[in-house]
Amino acid sequence: MRLPRRLVVIGHPIAHARSPVFQQAALDAAGLAVRYEAVDVAPDALEASLRGFLANDTWGNVTVPYKAAVAQRCGVRTPVAERAGVVNTFWVSEGVLHGDNTDVAGFEAAVRHLLGGIPSGLRVGMLGAGGAAAGVVTAVERWPGASVRVFARTPGRAAELRERFPAVVALADAPEAVALGVDLLVNATPLGLAGEAVPLDPAQLAATTAVLDLTYRVGLTPWVRACRAAGLRADDGLRMLVEQGAQAFVRWFGVEPDRTVMWRALHAAGFH
Repeated sequence: MRLPRRLVVIGHPIAHARSPVFQQAALDAAGLAVRYEAVDVAPDALEASLRGFLANDTWGNVTVPYKAAVAQRCGVRTPVAERAGVVNTFWVSEGVLHGDNTDVAGFEAAVRHLLGGIPSGLRVGMLGAGGAAAGVVTAVERWPGASVRVFARTPGRAAELRERFPAVVALADAPEAVALGVDLLVNATPLGLAGEAVPLDPAQLAATTAVLDLTYRVGLTPWVRACRAAGLRADDGLRMLVEQGAQAFVRWFGVEPDRTVMWRALHAAGFH
């Protein structure tokens, strides 16, 4: 098993990242002598940082706002990363930067946990059209008969998703329209990381609609709390985070991490 010199998660800002908490626990449990660190990379330093990772055999993960930019800079991308157009996991092999998207598998695992499976013809509504949203649509495209309706504050981003995934993506002109008649409503925006604002009032959702908030924080996000108080099935993005991280671990090392250890580390840090 070849080990990198170090593992990182890069983004800007990066203070919210919790990957180091559970990934370091998994590395230690597996007896792998590698440190996993969060690195804040300013936009004008991304190119230099990636060159440094190549030179120093640094592997890792990518979060907001660099998933699309890193995908463009990878010399080799897995088929799922190619389809999504974004990369959240990278490594160096023979001097080439390789990229994968494990958010797709992480999102699917979170949906299976919330719904108890992936029913045929699942109707998904989604708020947001950034890097996380691309992973969501890539997953939805693989589910039999599924479709997704998208609203984004930046209409051009939603239109790009529609152009890339015309068979499954429809566009909505307002957040409320996204929620009409859907089985699953997904928040793929950063709203909820801080403050008490919610993407959509739970009173506007049908009682049969399940909610998946891809954000997470200590305690539950305001939207998940509000939706559960309204009697709706709702989860935050913590399971997706852990599962995408576990898939990244497999991609790097070819072995499954100890998920129990990963969850235990998050629980110790106040996440549940």
